[in-house]
Amino acid sequence: MIRAFKISDREALCSILNLNIPTFFDPSELNDFKHYIDFNKEDYFIFEEDQKILGGGGINYFPDRMAARISWDFIHPDYHGKGIGKQLLQHRIDFIKQQNKFTTIEVRTSQFATEFYAKTGFKLIKVTENYWAEGFDLYLMQLPLRNQ
Repeated sequence: MIRAFKISDREALCSILNLNIPTFFDPSELNDFKHYIDFNKEDYFIFEEDQKILGGGGINYFPDRMAARISWDFIHPDYHGKGIGKQLLQHRIDFIKQQNKFTTIEVRTSQFATEFYAKTGFKLIKVTENYWAEGFDLYLMQLPLRNQ
């Protein structure tokens, strides 16, 4: 089940993110996530099964650019490869499309997740080495929603 974030989800999400360090995230990013969830989240969704949080992912909006950004996606490592991330991503893409305000969805990810987003149609726009931390490059990817 996918549902909206509640503040009571914060600690479970931090624990799941921590399980994805250092494979997908640098240790410094845990504090970045805490700041994001406390101050910068706009829409954030939880994937829950049998009342257990298995992952989450957010959306931020940039109406001046008619863009929405997929943000802070991660799934409990025991559930990688089971389609949960795909469901959570598709839920947010559909949520953005329903608003009918955006022409582009972007994601700022690392080299460790580009293939996941490419499978959904995201195209690589730019790479910045060591952006997130040493060895964690920024891969800016975009998914156009309609002709611009």
